[in-house]
Amino acid sequence: MREIETRPAAATQLFNDNESPLTWLRARRGKDGKPLISEAQYLAGERLRGDFERAMLARRTTLNWELAGAGSSAGGAGAELSDGAIAARQRYHAALDSVGPELASILAQVCCLSAGVEQAERVLELPARSGRVVLGLALTALARHYGLAEAVRRDGITGWGLDGYRPGLNRGRA
Repeated sequence: MREIETRPAAATQLFNDNESPLTWLRARRGKDGKPLISEAQYLAGERLRGDFERAMLARRTTLNWELAGAGSSAGGAGAELSDGAIAARQRYHAALDSVGPELASILAQVCCLSAGVEQAERVLELPARSGRVVLGLALTALARHYGLAEAVRRDGITGWGLDGYRPGLNRGRA
């Protein structure tokens, strides 16, 4: 168990690393003896999950008593968010925007909602046994967004384009 600060000057939240799918993937080895996800991929996923928790985006199953005691109406509940929570939401959305909508959904399922890879495959309607590969691609893109890409690169070659190059699609042309 480790503590996560959800807001400044507020009680910390306990998080059990053993319940995290990323911790499980980092601890397991593939046939080649290497971990299923790299340390940089793990750190990127944990950073995304941390922003998700700080942004208070998780669904609640009970009433939010923190906002109920503030003396404001339910319509003004958004005004009660701290600056830290708003900044965390901005970082969370920026990270998901950087990886694109195709990869963001598996990151949200596995990193933030703690769904297992097989469960994420079912929810996202991915082909069986493809979730780990898609998650690996998503975590690599996320690590690149957070500046952890150096640790993810293998053999020093990441592509044939210049830094920052993104290929375009020729839409509407035959």
